Amino acid sequence: MRAFVFPGQGAQTIGMGRALAETWPAAKAVFDEVDEALGENLSALIWEGDADTLTLTRNAQPALMATSVAAMRALEAEGFAITDAAYVAGHSLGEYSALCAAGAISLADTARLLRIRGTAMQDAVPVGVGAMAAILGLDLAQVDEIAREAAGDEVCQAANDNDPAQVVISGHKAAVERAAALAKERGAKRALMLPVSAPFHCALMQPAATVMAEALAGVDIHEPAVPLVANVRAEPVLQPGAIRQLLVEQVTGAVRWRESVQLMAGQGVTEFWEIGAGKALSGMIKRIAPGAVTRAIGTPADIEALNG
Repeated sequence: MRAFVFPGQGAQTIGMGRALAETWPAAKAVFDEVDEALGENLSALIWEGDADTLTLTRNAQPALMATSVAAMRALEAEGFAITDAAYVAGHSLGEYSALCAAGAISLADTARLLRIRGTAMQDAVPVGVGAMAAILGLDLAQVDEIAREAAGDEVCQAANDNDPAQVVISGHKAAVERAAALAKERGAKRALMLPVSAPFHCALMQPAATVMAEALAGVDIHEPAVPLVANVRAEPVLQPGAIRQLLVEQVTGAVRWRESVQLMAGQGVTEFWEIGAGKALSGMIKRIAPGAVTRAIGTPADIEALNG
């Protein structure tokens, strides 16, 4: 059994998806449609722009989605289908890529939603007020306890439960720094402050959640072709109303990636195909479900290897 998973922010690189667009007209059409939906030449930024500009949240989110959906369209052109998967899932913004690939949200609407989401998340907290840190070598329960202790009267909470030994925390900068120091005292192998522009997936993102509730209310959402394993519940959902609500909750809620992969593996998934840029999810999946087979599908060579 197979699952298609879609990467989140941090996987972006200049040039991603270009070879797909040059090889498959269906992949090129994705970038063209995203450019049209946003009213700008985002594909030029993705393929030959400035890395710092691409990394801006408002650009990275639709860019990564476009690359993922282009990879899926290339797969479809080679005879693979979204329904070859038992589940789809995505890490944070990757959830939008998964829903678009599975036909739940149109490509144009997904691009516009992610531009709104990226801008709203960036604007929710002034630069320098928030921070995120990766805690390596401790599990979720340990990190939860540390975050609560470090928070004081500020926000500090687990934002991404990525794998059995990697939890990302998010909140006020001083609280996150206190938690990182405390984690080292409690035996963390490393506690790394992350180079992010905002504290994602924590209560400080509430202004962005309010913006997304309004944006999502105006968008048609259909039942996806295969169940989505949702970030905030780590369980499959198909009902459009539930998907709409979970996408709002996702802005301030934790990405329960470890549990999501465990659920899929427990239901018999043995192959995870990472659709789009990078291989970060594949590394996490191998640590969560060591027996699983992972494939990164982001280049023509990756797709040609499937037919080999």
